[in-house]
Amino acid sequence: MNGPSYAVSSPRKSGATRLLWSLFGACLVAAVIGYKPVVIVHGLFDSSGAFVELLRFINQSHPGTNVSVFDLFDRSSSLQPLWKQVEGFKAAIYPIMQNAANGVHFICYSQGGLICRGILSTLPDHNVHSFISLSSPQAGQYGDTNYLKYLFPQFMKFNLFHFCYTSVGQRISICNFWKDPHHMDMYVNSSDYLALLNSERTNPNSTVWKKNFLRIKKLVLIGGPDDGVITPWQSSQFGFYDDNETVVEIKDQDLYLRDVFGLKTLNARGDLFLCSMAGVEHINWHSNYTVFNTCIEKWLV
Repeated sequence: MNGPSYAVSSPRKSGATRLLWSLFGACLVAAVIGYKPVVIVHGLFDSSGAFVELLRFINQSHPGTNVSVFDLFDRSSSLQPLWKQVEGFKAAIYPIMQNAANGVHFICYSQGGLICRGILSTLPDHNVHSFISLSSPQAGQYGDTNYLKYLFPQFMKFNLFHFCYTSVGQRISICNFWKDPHHMDMYVNSSDYLALLNSERTNPNSTVWKKNFLRIKKLVLIGGPDDGVITPWQSSQFGFYDDNETVVEIKDQDLYLRDVFGLKTLNARGDLFLCSMAGVEHINWHSNYTVFNTCIEKWLV
């Protein structure tokens, strides 16, 4: 009489089987829940390699999510004019949008947040659901940071306007959003990028751009007082200096009060969210799990 038979698997085969089932389960969860693709746009002097931790966070919390980080305008190429970068990123991202019937999410870091705004303002059929602006100088930049000293060793913040507000200066990305509160007339008349996005300079496309921008479902503005690069740090949430270098918060800013590109409308809709976090330096926003867990994770659905 034969005894019972047993199928014995080798540890290697068993481990491979478990891995396959885990991958299958992750794909099944993603299919059922329907996680939207995530597009990440890097900042100044960055590349895709800087976002390994953020990709890991997303894959752990939202298994099976399609995440795209582009090697475009990396490192020194990130100094190219922002409109040029907008067109380059737009061409790379648009096919992802077309293949995402339920929309996509944007996580846009530092200078990348301004690039994403350019895309959202000028692309009439985008389908971005959550626009997550991660420590980005949305209202402009004015400060003596290490980046400034590296790029312009002969300039301090109070005299950089002499260079930035020229046709040559406007060929460098940081000058596209350099906003000197003591020389606002020069900024408005010279800025080829931020002053147009914020409708601080006469823009014949402002009505269309506002309509395009308001296609987003959520706007999440993340920043904090220990950033050390974005100056003032409240610029990451559309606050900025007045001519006395006193910070005027978002809801007292003219661009909010006049709703020039949709901030007030988003707030009235309940779709504007500010997430402030102390103790985070600029280079660590995308690798800090607490930031991800508190300010980002819940919007990636």
